Amino acid sequence: MQINTSYFLFILCILFHSNIAQAQKKANIIVFMVDDMGWQDTSYPFDTVKSDFNKRFHTPNMERLAKEGVAFTNAYSTPVCTPSRVSLITGMNASRHHVTNWTAPMRDQPTGRDDQQLEEPVWNHNGMSPVEGIPHTVFAKALPQLLKDNGYFTIHAGKAHWASAGTPGSNPYSLGFVVNIAGTSTGRPAHYWGEQNFGRNTNDYHGIENLQEYFKQDINLTEALTREALKTLDFPINNKIPFFLNLGHYALHDPLMEDKRFYQKYLDQGLPANEAKYASMIESMDKSLGDVMDYLEKKKIKDQTYILFISDNGGLSHTPPRVGTPHTHNKPLRSGKGSIYEGGIRIPFIMKGVKGDLIGKRDHTPVIIEDLFPTILAMAKITAKELPQHVDGQNQLSHLKSAKIDKSAMDRPLIFHIPNKWTTNDVDGFNYRSGIRLGKYKLIWNMRDESYEFYDLSQDLGEQNNLIQDEKLLTIISVMKTELHNTLEERNAPIPKRK
Repeated sequence: MQINTSYFLFILCILFHSNIAQAQKKANIIVFMVDDMGWQDTSYPFDTVKSDFNKRFHTPNMERLAKEGVAFTNAYSTPVCTPSRVSLITGMNASRHHVTNWTAPMRDQPTGRDDQQLEEPVWNHNGMSPVEGIPHTVFAKALPQLLKDNGYFTIHAGKAHWASAGTPGSNPYSLGFVVNIAGTSTGRPAHYWGEQNFGRNTNDYHGIENLQEYFKQDINLTEALTREALKTLDFPINNKIPFFLNLGHYALHDPLMEDKRFYQKYLDQGLPANEAKYASMIESMDKSLGDVMDYLEKKKIKDQTYILFISDNGGLSHTPPRVGTPHTHNKPLRSGKGSIYEGGIRIPFIMKGVKGDLIGKRDHTPVIIEDLFPTILAMAKITAKELPQHVDGQNQLSHLKSAKIDKSAMDRPLIFHIPNKWTTNDVDGFNYRSGIRLGKYKLIWNMRDESYEFYDLSQDLGEQNNLIQDEKLLTIISVMKTELHNTLEERNAPIPKRK
């Protein structure tokens, strides 16, 4: 049968414009993720009082975003980066997806340290995979693929770190991104300065890719990533296609390297060099957030665009590279990145809605990073059916729509699981631990010696008063122990064995 070419092209044109018309009804979505940003690394206080850290740092655009959206004061991630990133794009808790530690740049290199007492558990050390059957990966359908399948123009810029090189999950294109800027299997940059080509002129695998335009220029990596990310938005906006931008900054991850635009003023305040570098990196990140918000206003799409600002784990509190007393850089929270204590898992989280949503609200509901998966799908009005993974996260979009707090959500158990040896010693909540938060209470299980800790976070945010022997609390302690261990068993969570 002969086909009329003109008629065929006419039908294609109608279908294309029909899809665009449908796409216009959907909101744009931006995930703005900061690496290693602590709950206190901001001038916006997530605590009930403004701390000395809040007074030290300068983040006017975070304050601006909080005025335009909802700030969650009890938001959580995992203690380290890759597990959080996998949870975000799969909706699974780390105890279920089994990517319980950071993944190495190259495949089949488990990152847990050797220990005299405990063996490295069997975990998914190659990360997340969109292809079934890749050894030591969790198979799932990724969030950007679902968005792409439903008409979204999907962009990744910055740190990816979902999987190790040599596996499909290390490639953002394989996860459903239409554009990838500088996203690879590496978890940190070799260099933050354009003058040094962001480390690409060395043999260091951590050198940043796809930013050659800025080589030999006096520009910071955070600024370069922001410029490139905003460039990509012109196409979907001009063509009225909804977009999903995953802007994952490498900052504040070490190496601590100053942003020269902001560094001197922190030295002038009397901060030690490395703390001044850290503060300048925070302000550089905040400037990026402001640039994104200004761009949306300039393009007149602010009221059609969701923004989710989040960190992948708590703030780094090791010395060096930080200066001062170890594990105190997130006070009043205890410890920092890598720890099961609040300093390692409690994070800044702000969610800005679209026209008609709540603004300037502080929400105290406990939420966790896997909640972003169903929340973003709800923002995009996507019902995901027949996913290969079980989604643990819960849709939190209602917090932008109603000032009423769902009391049942306050008592949802949140699970934290890091059965690996992340650092050299176990002090201050590091290595071989699981935790559960239920309401105002938190239980921690130490796998090395089978001991427990129990805290009332409403009275003891710094986790200094272990109530595990308090007879008045034995019932709730027993309930939380049972809930934690049943959950780990049901999800076949990795557990180290004794040698």
